[in-house]
Amino acid sequence: MRLARGGLLGSFAATLLGISAMASAEPAASVATVTRPLPPFAESVGRASAATVPFTWRPGCPVGPSALRLLRLRYVGFDGSAHTGTMVVNAAVVSDVIAVFRTLYAQRFPIRHMVPEDAYHGSDPASMAADNTSGFNCRRAVAAGPPSWSVHAYGEAIDVNPVENPYFEGGTVQPANGAPFANRAIIRPGMAVVGGQLVRAFASVGWQWGGRWTSTPDYQHFSLTGG
Repeated sequence: MRLARGGLLGSFAATLLGISAMASAEPAASVATVTRPLPPFAESVGRASAATVPFTWRPGCPVGPSALRLLRLRYVGFDGSAHTGTMVVNAAVVSDVIAVFRTLYAQRFPIRHMVPEDAYHGSDPASMAADNTSGFNCRRAVAAGPPSWSVHAYGEAIDVNPVENPYFEGGTVQPANGAPFANRAIIRPGMAVVGGQLVRAFASVGWQWGGRWTSTPDYQHFSLTGG
C-alpha cells in the first residue's frame, strides 16, 4: 500500500524525531562498574635466615637475618584480583607494614608484583624494572657524600610500584620504563600522589614519602626514618 505524504509515514517520522529529541535532551545512562568480590585480607609472618636472603644480605650489613621477617601479604593486582606476595622487612616494622597493606587491600589499590629482591639476585635496577614492590636489601644509599647505608639495608623502607612511581636522579628516570609516568600531573592507577591512597596509608603509621624530596624525588620510596 502506498502511503501518502503526511500520512502514516509522516506520523512515523515525527515519532522518531520526537524520540531522538528526547534522547538528546536527557543525559546518557551511566554504566555500572562491576567490582568483583575479594577474599578477606590475609597475612603471615615468618622468621628469616641467611637462606631467606642469600643475595640481599652479607656479613657486615647493619642488621642480621635474625632481625628480619618474611611477610606473606594479600594484595590487589592491576587485574582487580587478589594475589599473595612476599616481602622481607625488619621485625620492628612488621605491624606497620601489615597495617598499610591491609588498608591498601581494602581500598583496592593496585600493586604489580611483590617478591623479595633476592628473586633478582639483589639487583635493585632489575627489581625496579620489573615493577616489583619490595623491602629489605642491604645496599648503600644513593646520595651525595660519604657512603652510607640505605634505609632498605635496615629493612625499614619499602618501594611500591617503581614503574608507576619512578626515581628521578639528575634528570634521569629510574627505572627507564617508568618514563611514561614522569608527568605526575596525569594520575593513573598504582601511582603515589599527594593526598592519594598510597601516601595516606603510609602516613597513617608515621612513615614518610620520598616523593617529597625536591631535588631527587623518589616516588616509590616510603620509610620509617624519612631517609
